[in-house]
Amino acid sequence: MKDPFLQAAIQEAKAGLAENGIPIGSVLVIDGAIAGHGYNRRVQKGSPVLHAEMDCLENAGRLRAADYRRATLYTTLSPCDMCSGAILLYQIPHVVIGENLTFRGPEDYLRSRGVVLDIIGDEECIRLMRDFIARHPALWNEDIGVP
Repeated sequence: MKDPFLQAAIQEAKAGLAENGIPIGSVLVIDGAIAGHGYNRRVQKGSPVLHAEMDCLENAGRLRAADYRRATLYTTLSPCDMCSGAILLYQIPHVVIGENLTFRGPEDYLRSRGVVLDIIGDEECIRLMRDFIARHPALWNEDIGVP
């Protein structure tokens, strides 16, 4: 059975796809409950920074440093440099990654800074991204900063 928090992140990714956005979702879990959720809204909001993890943190609202240090961030795709920076800034100690085959962020750097990463290799996460990238390669390249 799939982890319910990863499943919640996948539902976020599907919500983004339903809005003609990029299908990446994220949830922030603190003390066994979802404190924030979000999905990539770059297309929908015309934003340069609203990756799923950033949207999730924004939707969690202002939290105390101690809250972040008890958190686990779930994301359907390996976090990019920007999102990894937020993970490090707020000292989120644990990240669960749905998949890192279609994109791999600075996972080794996160580990070197003490972040525990669990890479699931979830088939649904992989399929969502592979299908999206095949249909929208230019948009995907824009999202990850490739010319």
